[in-house]
Amino acid sequence: MAADPEEFDYLVLGGGSGGIASARRAAAHGAKVAVIERARLGGTCVNVGCVPKKVMFNAASVKEMIHQAAGYGFSIDGCSFDLPTLKEKRDAYVARLNGIYRNNLKNSAVTFIEGDASFAGPKLVSVGEAQYTAKHILVAVGGTPARPPIPGSEHAIDSDGFFDLTEVPEKVAVIGSGYIAVELAGILNVLGSKVDLFIRGETPLRNMEVDVVEMLVKEMQEAGINIISGDSSAIEEADGKKTIHFKDGTERAGYDEVLFATGRKPVTTSLNLDAAGISTGRGGIIEVDEASRTSAEGVFALGDVIGKVDLTPVAIAAGRLLSDRLFAGASEESTIMDYDLIPTVVFSHPPLAVMGLTESQAIERYGVDKVTVHKTTWVNMVYSREFLVPDQPQPKTMAKLVCVGDEQRIVGVHMIGLAVDEILQGFGVAIKLGATKADFDSIVAIHPTSSEELVTIAPWQAKYKSQVPLPEVPVPAHAH
Repeated sequence: MAADPEEFDYLVLGGGSGGIASARRAAAHGAKVAVIERARLGGTCVNVGCVPKKVMFNAASVKEMIHQAAGYGFSIDGCSFDLPTLKEKRDAYVARLNGIYRNNLKNSAVTFIEGDASFAGPKLVSVGEAQYTAKHILVAVGGTPARPPIPGSEHAIDSDGFFDLTEVPEKVAVIGSGYIAVELAGILNVLGSKVDLFIRGETPLRNMEVDVVEMLVKEMQEAGINIISGDSSAIEEADGKKTIHFKDGTERAGYDEVLFATGRKPVTTSLNLDAAGISTGRGGIIEVDEASRTSAEGVFALGDVIGKVDLTPVAIAAGRLLSDRLFAGASEESTIMDYDLIPTVVFSHPPLAVMGLTESQAIERYGVDKVTVHKTTWVNMVYSREFLVPDQPQPKTMAKLVCVGDEQRIVGVHMIGLAVDEILQGFGVAIKLGATKADFDSIVAIHPTSSEELVTIAPWQAKYKSQVPLPEVPVPAHAH
């Protein structure tokens, strides 16, 4: 006779950032919680996503600064890059983070169950021979790279495989139009690869602000990246070199690596969702309402499996809100995840930092008469012409504010250039609180910085005595 399933208050399928954040928050509220994970803790972000990618972005940025050093009087001779050395250090960093995640679960009194989870019925989950049940279940198993179903796709790598590289390929084709494609193309190019970026349409990052994307394309091309419009149909390999065939009958040959960055898909096929009555949509996306509820009672889903905004901090925020509602008595209205005005960065070279509506989206929503745009382009002092090295193109930085209404409420900010990835977070707070162009203009600029450019865009709008008063100084009791 089979043993009764072990029971929890909250059972989380997936040990990525969103699942762990929700699990630990629930445990902090006193719930009995377990997390099930079949691979390394931390999910995509920690293991094959934003964390190791940022390490590679940093490495490329260091090389860019080494290249720039001569403009500042430094002579650097014999500079070389050794990818195996960096890979060893990067992998050790990721392994340390895996351990931190495991310790955090232990310190939060969350049970860790290692294995492959699948539903055996409503609110019933199997991991090997063991079964578990809970009053509330969260599916947060994340996603994996999607490859186009073309002949020879096995000859290519994807974004996961990028982190297995032990040498910088001499010539590489990156196939894709999204942020992963432009990020990895930029990193490889700076580290020494000859890069061709193949996109389906006329431009990459088609859902982002046109002005910053146009500048990105220009600077990527000036850096030596070939951006080519083409839809691949097959890949062949011979003598260690790869050839890509395209649907228009053309081909490109001589690649050491072909890298697919053609989107991601949810990891839901092994979960046996039908047994729990969980409905899915196109590509296996789990269908949820605004409160993260699936079609099965007591089962929730968030993160990359729901196909809304596939960003780690979004999953973390949604997971914590859900646990506050389920285990701390917070109202549903106050714990609905807001998917508007989410700041994000594309770690391309140069980076993009964006938040809110593009100009075209704002016009579509509010009408052209209600939308005002403010744009500024400048040169970061690092790249002032006196400090350029011979034959170096001069990188630019751009910021664009999209405003709505007579009060010019800022509903979008879009930036490209050195350090914009570190600028957006603070401005994001102001925009989330409803800042207007006049609010931006009212703050004293920090000089000389790139961030001051966002608060000095002409025409200046007066907003006198706009500061919220500081708290009054309490009068000591003995003074009365």
